[in-house]
Amino acid sequence: MLYLKNTIIIICGMLFFLSCKNEDAKTEKVSNLSEIKNPIAQIQYSVTNKYPHDISSFTEGFLFHNNTLFESTGSPSNLPQTKSVFGPVDLKTGKINVKAELDKTIYFGEGLVFIKNKICQITYTNQIGFIYDAKTFKKINQFSFTNKEGWGLTTDGTYIIMSDGTFNLSYLNADDYSLVKNLSVTDAGYGLDNLNELEYINGFIYANVWTTQTIVKINPSNGEVVGKIDISALFDEAKKINPSIAETNGIAYDSINNKILVTGKFWPKIYEIDFVH
Repeated sequence: MLYLKNTIIIICGMLFFLSCKNEDAKTEKVSNLSEIKNPIAQIQYSVTNKYPHDISSFTEGFLFHNNTLFESTGSPSNLPQTKSVFGPVDLKTGKINVKAELDKTIYFGEGLVFIKNKICQITYTNQIGFIYDAKTFKKINQFSFTNKEGWGLTTDGTYIIMSDGTFNLSYLNADDYSLVKNLSVTDAGYGLDNLNELEYINGFIYANVWTTQTIVKINPSNGEVVGKIDISALFDEAKKINPSIAETNGIAYDSINNKILVTGKFWPKIYEIDFVH
């Protein structure tokens, strides 16, 4: 009788094990099917033009305003040739017509955005942003933010959107620069850190991912990455011209002429690229 009980227990255990394995297999199949149905699109692009870029520019902000390209730069203390400035870029020379400069012994300039006839510029570790008049470039105010660091800026036309090197994007009120909400960005279900320079294009947020040559396309309604652009080929080309280049950083959308420019820190070129957006 004891032998029969032990046999029954063993058989039941085997059946339970097989049942679990079948369920795991079903789950794996469903998961794989989901991945097949919803892959993150690799966005293909073509290069339509090239412009010079100042190889002393440590690019942090890159955007169009009124059909003019603007750039803001940072100033690492170990790179004495760098300055924290911003201004319009001459596409014939790549030089910035400096409209404002920060004291690099105190501040490290980061992202830039135009909104409501003002310019907002953030700093790297000071937790301070500066406000300038968009016509005169005169500094008129400043504000503080609680994020540990400030990286990139863009706008959806209502809010200022800020990156801070984490997987969170902060939405700021465009009037008083207070925090409205955070958007967590995920890539295949995982938080995507190192979001850097930002651009808002036709309802989506595009972001450089620091230390990579990848630009991600983010759905602002849920934070999901829905597309990726690999511009390693542009990085490689730029590096052949200037071996001292640093990472990719800079996406600017000219909505008037429907063109997109990209570049990087110390890159010798600005590339105009075309892709479905």
